[in-house]
Amino acid sequence: MSSSAEDKSKTPETFKNLKIKTPPKNSVGFEALKSSVSYISKYTKPLDAVKASLKMNQKGGFDCPGCAWPDPDDERSSLGEYCENGIKAMTEEIQKTLIDRNFFATHSVDELAGWSDFEIGKSGRLSEPMYLPKGATHYQPISWDNAFNKIAKHLNSLENPDEAVFYTSGRTTNEAAFLYQLFVREFGTSNLPDCSNMCHEASGSALSETLGIGKGSVTLDDLYKAELVMVVGQNPGTNHPRMLSALEKCKKNGGKIIAINPLAEAGLIKFTNPQNPIKLLTGGTQIADIHVSITINGDVAFFKAILLKLLEKEEQEGGVFNMDFINEYTHGFESFITDLKTYNFEDCLKASGITREAFDAVFDLVLEKKKIIICWAMGLTQHQNAVDNIRELVNLLLLNGSIGKEGAGTCPVRGHSNVQGDRTVGIWEAAPQAFLDKIEAKYGFKPTVKHGYSVIDAIKAMNEDKVKVFFGMGGNFISAVPDTVYSAKGMAKCNLTVHVSTKLNRSHLVTGKEALILPTLGRSEKDHQKSGVQVQSVENSMGIVSSTKGVLEPCSKDLLSEVAIVCGVAQATLKDRTKIHWLAYQDDYNLVRNDIEEVIDGFQDYNKRLNKPSGFYLPNGARERNFKTKTGKAHFTINKLPNWTLKDDELIMMTIRSHDQFNTTIYGLNDRYRGVFNERRVIFMNRHDMKNRNLQEQQVVNIQSEFKGVIRKASNFKVVGYDIPKNCCATYFPETNILVPIDSFAHTAKTPASKSIVVTVLPH
Repeated sequence: MSSSAEDKSKTPETFKNLKIKTPPKNSVGFEALKSSVSYISKYTKPLDAVKASLKMNQKGGFDCPGCAWPDPDDERSSLGEYCENGIKAMTEEIQKTLIDRNFFATHSVDELAGWSDFEIGKSGRLSEPMYLPKGATHYQPISWDNAFNKIAKHLNSLENPDEAVFYTSGRTTNEAAFLYQLFVREFGTSNLPDCSNMCHEASGSALSETLGIGKGSVTLDDLYKAELVMVVGQNPGTNHPRMLSALEKCKKNGGKIIAINPLAEAGLIKFTNPQNPIKLLTGGTQIADIHVSITINGDVAFFKAILLKLLEKEEQEGGVFNMDFINEYTHGFESFITDLKTYNFEDCLKASGITREAFDAVFDLVLEKKKIIICWAMGLTQHQNAVDNIRELVNLLLLNGSIGKEGAGTCPVRGHSNVQGDRTVGIWEAAPQAFLDKIEAKYGFKPTVKHGYSVIDAIKAMNEDKVKVFFGMGGNFISAVPDTVYSAKGMAKCNLTVHVSTKLNRSHLVTGKEALILPTLGRSEKDHQKSGVQVQSVENSMGIVSSTKGVLEPCSKDLLSEVAIVCGVAQATLKDRTKIHWLAYQDDYNLVRNDIEEVIDGFQDYNKRLNKPSGFYLPNGARERNFKTKTGKAHFTINKLPNWTLKDDELIMMTIRSHDQFNTTIYGLNDRYRGVFNERRVIFMNRHDMKNRNLQEQQVVNIQSEFKGVIRKASNFKVVGYDIPKNCCATYFPETNILVPIDSFAHTAKTPASKSIVVTVLPH
């Protein structure tokens, strides 16, 4: 008997051999080099790894399939313009092991679902299309034409196009993403949820409202020239390691850095640049001048405390606020100040969990510096008040005049390498009317103006039997989304689930009544089409569009590019009713870019400018103090403190990544920067909280959350005592996504509140 979708969605509740060490105070260095070499030698063909690594993130090479950190505009390191986790991301793509029909004939879906996420991912590269018939226990091979026709049959049998959902991962290139959304809109729906919905949607919402553009305003050069960089709710040492080189350069130029995070992360304590022999031999660079151990979701309270003290200083002495900037470029200042005065400094400081000593050290730097950059990641964006978090940061920058000038501004650090580009080229369930009008003018069909499903909406719709077909362009949807059991039940209700992937993941095992796995080329592989080897493009965190071109031959002759897959599905589905020559795009990607140039602002001379070795910058009004808001000015906003009232036995939990992890991809079982080895089923707790609950080191516990009367449980976790604020705890995702309520999400943005979950910890 087949196991349920609920069972298949869960990570195995078994333990390895947990070992705990004292967390290091230094990052990267020899340990990163050792880890990278070990990983390459174990999982790849060495010659392929060398060839690929020398071209990754280089001009004319391919873009790292990992994070979206920008490459330098000028010279790039000849030793390798990548980090440890970039090497691991590349290695995932060029694994020497291939899996095909024989693998799936040997291993049933139920058996594979019993493997850990690490074991599933390391089974190898997918090498041919696979199909799971209704009621079957094993995937079986299928031809590309039959796969396309099967998708078309399901889509064309729907009562309404809105019964299909088309998800997008951040790894999809601009060309594939543009064609994907174009097909979806011609098909008749705008159900285009994407990974932005789960990470930086709150950033986009807050920045669009306050500054008129849903992207950051700084360049890499600004980071070098900043007087003060505040890194908030972010762990760059693991998630964006190349950022540490930029912070090191900022320090060299006299800048100061403040780390604001519940955990003191090794990457922000000290960084040993592996490309600097002297640093390797003599020790690294101290990165953070101050670490602020903030309580989980205490950010608005902390920044409001800073704002209150700045206001007090302004009223006493004057000259603290940049009134020239405020008067000329901002709106809402008086209302903001009126509201700010209703708050009490001591109350805000207490709610933040910060000591007065730490606060004063931060405040002195904020008061002194005139060029401030604030960087952040999901530590700010995955809360119910996530939009407020970002808006309050913007308030501080506006008071200082630190928007639209050299060395200052906003820096949301995006996770996946083209998640920002996908949104730019139209992957958006709530696209603006101006964009839809351009689609209609160019292609002759009228896209629906009805907003589609975001990720949260899509999951609910699946559970309500409103979705019959799920199509995933990359990613590992079931492991990325909140409320794992609820989400898996929704997925199982679909008639057909389709995943375009490079390698196996858990989403391929939590299926609809029928399922397809469509294997695609990796970034590192050559994309052969009729007009030759194709170049594609991506956009990084700082709005630079650059080329990406693979250097290795495809690992299998049965792989198709994402562009070819989209064109094949579109042609099979729409047939004679389409107004678009889909197969022409497949032959020559220059034609796709010609269309993007016509439809989307900022892409003039796209093909020509893409030939520039460093790519080109897209327009960014906030950089030029040209704020495209309703008033034409930057907006101050009014933001409330979150109201956290914990019971005596409750903690607030955040989900985090281990160092051997990128998003849902598990590279290994070690988290060496936090001193955890051979295990992922752990819960980091304050030792005072452990004592109050009579919990011992490595004791096995169950974790439980309750939201709106619904209880969710995650079993079998080992307690690890850690320097984390009282009443706070942390666990790895996706293991504890099961505890994240589907209805707990950011207002306006609907990002899941994965960083602030009220839990109780009980002995197993």
